[in-house]
Amino acid sequence: MNEPFLTIAKDTAFELVIKKSRFICSLKRVNSESAAQEFIKKIQAQNKKANHNCFAYMIGDNDQVQRESDNGEPSGTAGVPILESLQLAKLHNVVAVVTRYFGGIKLGAGGLIRAYSNVTTKAIHQAGLVQRIQQATLNITVSYRQHDPLLYYLKENRLELANEQYGANVVTSVFVDIDQIKATIQDLTNRFNNQLEISEGERRFNELPFEPQK
Repeated sequence: MNEPFLTIAKDTAFELVIKKSRFICSLKRVNSESAAQEFIKKIQAQNKKANHNCFAYMIGDNDQVQRESDNGEPSGTAGVPILESLQLAKLHNVVAVVTRYFGGIKLGAGGLIRAYSNVTTKAIHQAGLVQRIQQATLNITVSYRQHDPLLYYLKENRLELANEQYGANVVTSVFVDIDQIKATIQDLTNRFNNQLEISEGERRFNELPFEPQK
C-alpha cells in the first residue's frame, strides 16, 4: 500500500522563546523549488534584524527536491533538524523557515538542535495535516426509471456527486478515488445489470483532514 500524500492544511507561523532567544517557524505549502526560494526571501526580508533565517523544504510527489540551510548557525544544528521534522511528519511540498532572534544566552549544539526541531514540529501541529487523494469523475448515463436507485447506491457507497445533466436520460457525474475506479465500475455494472453507460472524465485532487496515528 502506498504512503498517503500528506501536506499541511494551512500556512502558519509558530513562536517559541528559549533562554531569551525567539524561534519563529513559518510554514508554507509550495509546488516548486522557485516558490520555496521566493518564500524564504520574503521571510528574510521581513526579518532583516534577525540573527538567522534557517530553512528546509521538500518538493515533489516523491520528495525529489530536499534542501536545508543552517544560515550561519553551527553546521548541522538548524537546517537538518528542520528537515528531519518535515520528514518525520511525512510532508510533501512544504517549506519551513525558522527565524532566530538571539537572546544573549548560548544554547550549545544540542540545545540548538532541540530548539529548531521543536519549533518546527509545533508549527506543523498548529498547521494541521491533509491527505491529498487523486480522483476521477465517472460520468454515468442512466434512465429516469433507474435514477433514484442510482442516487441511493451513491449515498450508500458514500460517493460524492459532482454534477447532473438532464436530457433524454440523466448523466450523473461522481468523484471516485483513482484506485477504486475499476471496482466501482464493475460494481455499478453488476448492480444495474449492465444497463448503464459509464465513462471516465477529468481528474482532480481532493484533500481530506488527516490525523496521525498515535
